[in-house]
Amino acid sequence: MTFSSTEFALLEHYVKKILAAPVYQLAVRTPLQVAPALSAALGNQVLLKREDLQPTFSFKIRGAYNKLVQLTPEQRARGVIAASAGNHAQGVALAARELGIAASIVMPRTAPQLKVQGVRNLGAEAVLHGESFPFALAHALELAQQTGREFVSPFDDPDVIAGQGTVAMEILRQHPGRLDAIFVPVGGGGLIAGVAAYVKYLRPDVRIIGVESQHSACLQAALAAGERVRLAQVGTFADGVAVAQIGAHGFDVCRFCVDEVMTVTNDQLCAAIKDIYDDTRAITEPSGALAVAAIKQYVARTGARGQTLVAIDSGANINFDSLGHVAERAAMGAI
Repeated sequence: MTFSSTEFALLEHYVKKILAAPVYQLAVRTPLQVAPALSAALGNQVLLKREDLQPTFSFKIRGAYNKLVQLTPEQRARGVIAASAGNHAQGVALAARELGIAASIVMPRTAPQLKVQGVRNLGAEAVLHGESFPFALAHALELAQQTGREFVSPFDDPDVIAGQGTVAMEILRQHPGRLDAIFVPVGGGGLIAGVAAYVKYLRPDVRIIGVESQHSACLQAALAAGERVRLAQVGTFADGVAVAQIGAHGFDVCRFCVDEVMTVTNDQLCAAIKDIYDDTRAITEPSGALAVAAIKQYVARTGARGQTLVAIDSGANINFDSLGHVAERAAMGAI
């Protein structure tokens, strides 16, 4: 993969921001661990990047903190407002609490109660509005304009993207040897943009494969059209990635750095949640299992053997009462 001078300059810009991001004042360096049963079953080394072990049980704390810590004193005094299906919400709430910033987060009414309560427990205001993320986003932008509070995007912001990119910095440091592909969950594109920019700048041979829910495949649609498109509707089972349009800043990177975008079904996600549990005894939320579901599909399609494949396990914020449905559908997704 070769880049134009403009593309290379954009990657360099993000790499510098990633290296300078002070995320470890709040986020933790998460393990990159082998999934032994999954690796044996697939005939490849599968490594799980355990972002479910972050303080808010999601990678989102990285981008949220990196954005908030760089606000001016005047912006901090006015407070912040965000829109989120839940994981960014908790990241903003925790970062705001640590930095002494007032925070309001607009969440869809369909957001898992666990995430809503998590926001409130961290001292932020949770405003429930709309049936899915796009409605919550529109309301949050309206409130930000009315109140003068700083809007903190869950994905469409260079500082947020840089914060998420520290995931890739850790992966390459933790595994300097052979690395064939990194599978990255995609909602609004902040995580994959940060990961792709860092990896393609340093290791352009490593494939970056985005993974979307079949019911919210906004990056796949954008790449096919050659421009950002807005989906008419999105499914909310994988609520963490239920986004109708890829972010503009993220798409600027993804359009030339992402090698492939795959989609997976809800049943495949349920099966992947079980696979992760079998190897780690950790329960992942549906969006957190996207990468594992895609690796299984990728190996079945390509016949890959002996490769090293990384799955970013992006979060573990799932309502307990959803587990019965996940267990029931896991058998169907394994077929």
